[in-house]
Amino acid sequence: MLDDAALDILFRKARSHNGWLDKPVTEAQLKQVYELMKWGPTSANSCPARLVFVQSEAAKQRLKPCLHEGNVEKSMTAPVVVIIGMDLEFYEEFDILFPHTDAKSWYVGNEAKIQQSAFRDSSLQAAYLMLAARSIGLDCGPMSGVDNAMLDAEFFPQGKVKSNFICALGYGDKSKLHPRLARLEYERVCQLI
Repeated sequence: MLDDAALDILFRKARSHNGWLDKPVTEAQLKQVYELMKWGPTSANSCPARLVFVQSEAAKQRLKPCLHEGNVEKSMTAPVVVIIGMDLEFYEEFDILFPHTDAKSWYVGNEAKIQQSAFRDSSLQAAYLMLAARSIGLDCGPMSGVDNAMLDAEFFPQGKVKSNFICALGYGDKSKLHPRLARLEYERVCQLI
């Protein structure tokens, strides 16, 4: 079991950051994040998330017009912004990811199931990404304030991958944090039946 210090890093003291220290994130760190996040479970091991790490100034300028106004500064000043996409043809990888049965037939031609699975499982993988980033000392700033159609046209022009949301990664500037908001208590949210 993880100790309290680790649980604080992953959950209790972790915050969604809006401001960033001028400290780079390396490609080795991004690889480390991926190598941890990839082990999180998805339905039929589908692993539909596709990641674009936006780090260079040129790439950030491509990202900027896709952002809602409130997300521009925190994205442009972040060392990296990851676009979490969902591959709508994820089942094409089942020969590698789920080879023991014909799982591809569960999805082909069933657009509703494809959309539901791709969205759910890429969202799960994004959560694993954030936990992985926190576990190696990075902070996260997830954001949904983007023009997804514009983002897809710019970063996923082939059309088979659609954006889910974005997440800034780096070293958060604690001086720019707002007071922590409340969370609901167990009794208000949970039932044991």
